[in-house]
Amino acid sequence: MSKEFVDVLVIGAGPSGCVSSSYLKKNNINVKVVEKTKFPRLVVGESLIPRVMDHFDEAGLFPALDKMGFEKKLGARFLRGNEVCIFDFSNKFGDGWDWTWQVPRADFDNVLAQEVIKKGIDLEFETEVTGIRFNGTDSVTTVKDKNGETKEIHAKFVIDSSGYGRVLPRLLNLEKPSKLSPHSAIFAHVEDINREEGTEGTLISFDIIETEVWLWVIPFSNGNTSVGIVGPTEYIEKLSENGNTAEALKKAISLSDYYVKRFGDVDFLFEPRHLKDYSCSVKSLFGDGFALTGNASEFLDPVFSSGMAFATESGMLAAKLALRQLNGETIDWQREYSDYILYGVNVFTTYVKEWYTGNLQELFFHQPENPEVKRKICAVLAGYVWDKKNTFVRIHDTAIKNLAEFIKTEKQQA
Repeated sequence: MSKEFVDVLVIGAGPSGCVSSSYLKKNNINVKVVEKTKFPRLVVGESLIPRVMDHFDEAGLFPALDKMGFEKKLGARFLRGNEVCIFDFSNKFGDGWDWTWQVPRADFDNVLAQEVIKKGIDLEFETEVTGIRFNGTDSVTTVKDKNGETKEIHAKFVIDSSGYGRVLPRLLNLEKPSKLSPHSAIFAHVEDINREEGTEGTLISFDIIETEVWLWVIPFSNGNTSVGIVGPTEYIEKLSENGNTAEALKKAISLSDYYVKRFGDVDFLFEPRHLKDYSCSVKSLFGDGFALTGNASEFLDPVFSSGMAFATESGMLAAKLALRQLNGETIDWQREYSDYILYGVNVFTTYVKEWYTGNLQELFFHQPENPEVKRKICAVLAGYVWDKKNTFVRIHDTAIKNLAEFIKTEKQQA
């Protein structure tokens, strides 16, 4: 069996892995990336939030992405019957990017991977991790390529950015159930032949069918649009008696008074994908010689598009800490990595939970709007969930619930 020797092995060539490997390469670290699939490949997570732009910029990946002309996302719209709530990222609390992109991930991820290769990083597609063993922080990872050939990769550190593949959580028995209730999604792309001109045609929207059920609409610059339904797993499975995903998504679209005319008679560009019980968690985000990033660690819910933000945030931070460790520093991975990442996860978890209780929706659609409250919530939706100057970050666990209860009491008294 052949052997390779590197400083850092990155598992997965998605956004998290590309951010990690690009940062390490920029700092003269011998890094190798292995990716199980062949790019381009279809993946969910097409709506980004502004925080990710900081990471793409710092990793030197922004120029290549910017050239692609992806649809700009300046905010997001939430619909509930005749009620409308629009968040504008340029009118948020605190500093940070005011825009991002909404993207077909097959194209987006492929641009990232090709840029990583251009930077001189050794990236192997169709290469699967089959085993790993550690000796302190040193590791030996066994991989198998598309021809069935195996080899060992010796590394001083491993960053697992394998996404839903969750390589190290499976191999090291780190998986644990999510704290969130089971939800599922069905999505597909359509050729958006009924798209309206101007902002209406390009605005990302979330149409609330019921308190826990919502339809996403994510227009792309190539003329296609992603349409998906999210809800409790039991609800999603009842959309089609025989499990036909196309039938289920068609029925979901028919439930949207706002979008049924635009998408009701449009064919899907591929058989709709079913993502069942997607939320997941792990027992630990790190161990001797490795760190878990992105969906390989935690995945919450697509409602606020936080997945990519945690992927790139954790990918960048893991790379920075690994670099310092390789340079001889002693790193407190619990404090500097796990505690930091999980603080942001906990903030977003509160928002996801309060969305499905209806409390956050109460704040979104309350009239008249409170501009200061909206600016602070907007900053959270933009991904700035570590800014403790924002009271809706600092006391996230009580702020939403208490304000929602106050609004409900006011309504009852009125």
